[in-house]
Formats: sequence, C-alpha cells, structure tokens
Amino acid sequence: MQDPAGSRSRWWGLGAMPAGIWAMGLGSLFMDTSSELIHSLLPIFMATTLGASMVTIGVIEGVAEATAAITKVFSGALSDYLRKRKVLMIVGYGLAALTKPVFPLANSIGWVFGARFVDRVGKGIRGAPRDALVADITPPELRGAAFGLRQALDSVGAFLGPFLALVFMAAFAENIRAVMWVGVVPGIFAVATLTAFVREPTQETAASGRRVPLRFADARRLPIRFWLVVLLGAVFTLARFSEAFLVLRAAGSGLSLGYVPLVMIIMNVFYAVFAYPAGAAGDKFSPRNLLVAGLALLIASDLFLALADSALLCLIGAALWGLHLAFTQGLLSKLVADTSPGDLRGSAFGVFNLVSGGALLLASVIAGELWSALGASATFLAGAAFAAIAAVGLLLRRQTPRPAEG
Repeated sequence: MQDPAGSRSRWWGLGAMPAGIWAMGLGSLFMDTSSELIHSLLPIFMATTLGASMVTIGVIEGVAEATAAITKVFSGALSDYLRKRKVLMIVGYGLAALTKPVFPLANSIGWVFGARFVDRVGKGIRGAPRDALVADITPPELRGAAFGLRQALDSVGAFLGPFLALVFMAAFAENIRAVMWVGVVPGIFAVATLTAFVREPTQETAASGRRVPLRFADARRLPIRFWLVVLLGAVFTLARFSEAFLVLRAAGSGLSLGYVPLVMIIMNVFYAVFAYPAGAAGDKFSPRNLLVAGLALLIASDLFLALADSALLCLIGAALWGLHLAFTQGLLSKLVADTSPGDLRGSAFGVFNLVSGGALLLASVIAGELWSALGASATFLAGAAFAAIAAVGLLLRRQTPRPAEG
C-alpha cells in the first residue's frame, strides 16, 4: 500500500530538498528581518524626521534597487568564472550587515542615500551567485519548489522585521532611531548561518567544471527563450514600483505612526505562506497561467490601494500585493534557471536582475512624480493599468496558434 503522506511529501519536495537550500533560506530570513525592520520605518523616517519629498524618496529607492541590479551582472559573471559562488554571496551579505548601523546614526538624507547605496551593492553582490547556487545544487524537477522555499523563508524574515518594528516602536515610545538599532543583530546571524552551513557543489557535480572567460560575447550563447524571460521580468517590474510607497500609503490611510509597519507585516505574511506552494506549482503547471494570475492579483491590489480611504482597504491591498509576489517571483527565477546554460547561470541571473532593476528605477521615479503631482490614487491606478496591459499581452500570446508542423 502506498503511503499518502509520503506521496504528498515527495510532491511538495520538502523531503528531497538539499540542506543548502534550507541554509540559504535561513540566511535570507535573518537578513530580511534586519533589512525590513529598518526599511519598514525608513520612508517615514525620511519623510518626517529628515523632511524628504516623495520624489526624493522615489529616486532614492529606485537608485538603490538599480544599483543592486547593476552589481548583480558583474557578481554573476564573476561567479561563473571563479566557480566560487559562496564567497561572493558571503561578501554581499557581510557588506549589507555592516551598513545597518548607519541608518539609526543618519542625520541627513545624504547619509541615508549612502547607506542604501552600499546596502544595495551588497545585495547585488550576493543576489546572482546565490540564485545560481540554488539552481546548481537542486535537481531540475525541484527548481520551482527550491526557489519558492528560499523565497518563503526570505518572506518570513520580511514579516518578522516589520513585526519587530511594531513591537519595539511601542516599547521604545515610537523612537525610530532606537528601533533601527535592533535591526543590526539579525544581520550578524545571517552571515554566520551562511558561512557555517552552505556548501559549494564539487566541480564534478556543478553545472560546469570548466572555467569560462569573462567575455561579453558569451551573451550570444544565451538563447532567445532566456531573453524573452528577461523582457517578461522587466514588464512585471514596471507594473510594480518600490514597496516604500506601500508604507507611505499606509501612513496616509489612517494608521498611526507606530502601526505603519503593519502593512509590511500583512504583505509578507501572504508572500511567505504562498511562495513555496506557488513555486512548487510552477514545477507542475503552466508558468503562463500562474503569471497571469499574479498580474490579476497585482491589479486588484493596486485598485484597493488607489481607493483606500481606510486602514482596512490599505491592508487588503497589501495582502494582495504579497500574493502577487508569491505567484511571480520564484517562478521568474525558475524560468531564468531553466532557459540559461549551466556555465553562464550566474551571468544570466545578473542580466535578468539588471534589466529588472532598471525597470524598477523607472517605475519608482514615475510613481514618485505621479504621487507628487496627482496624489496617491493616481500612482496606484497607473500601476493597475500597466499590469492590465501586461496581462492582456500574456493572454493574447497564449491564444496565438502555433504554425502547423511539416
């Protein structure tokens, strides 16, 4: 007799998941706890304590994310050349941990900008090598689940960060600087966990045992299917600007300053709960259908946030935003891994993140301009419109008949 519980375990893939995936997930959990504790308060800190405008916040957030994306290109290519992805990942996490004390010490926007810049350089250094390492150590039939699991644990940290911010804002009488100091500790745990428990695959079991030169000409070896995934990722990112605007929307919807981190808690709870099931579903079902569902969730989220005249509507919008991320982010990573050669996988993730980061910079700057000129509602309505256009494009592509064979 077959064991139904064993069958379910095999389907979900948790029992067969390499230990390194769990270690990278826990490292992401600790670092995201650190980062999101600080970043859930940072837009309010910039707007109130430091007096920054919405356009300035949009530019800072967009430049920070674009910096991370640009750095990922070089770190990804370097990890392909060295075949040493772990050391670059540790350097990136370590650099991010070192910047955390700068935020509570900041007394000007320049300090915040500098810290965000260096922090995102760290994110850029670690991102592509880490994603390539996930693909390197995971069987192809479990890649969607592996990316989903790492992202789910990452999102648990993204939930814990704002939750701890909420708790310590109450404990420290809404002293934002004091609360930010708490975020330094989990960043140290992240570096320690990854250093101790992540192992590189051997040369023989890695995607390629040969050392490839760093040449721009190698981009020609990336197939057209990969470039289509890159384009798709850029379109998705244009429809979704920086999450700093979620925090600002929460502040304007009636939530008191101490409860503003609740919007990030709600978003990341839904992201964390559904990221792994959605990633596992990507190993079984049509990626296109899941991506269309993700865009539908983003449209619904933007509409709730555009119409939010109460904290409840804002929190519903945040929950839908988290669901959108769960349905799309792990799946896009799986598609990058599936469409790129093993010996160029780090470079492929770097290129993908570069293009997506540029799209995020553009989207965040546009969002800041719309917010300043027309208000919050116009910002989220524009996001919904772009997501709708992207969804229609995917649906039309699905309905396009294939040429007859022969």
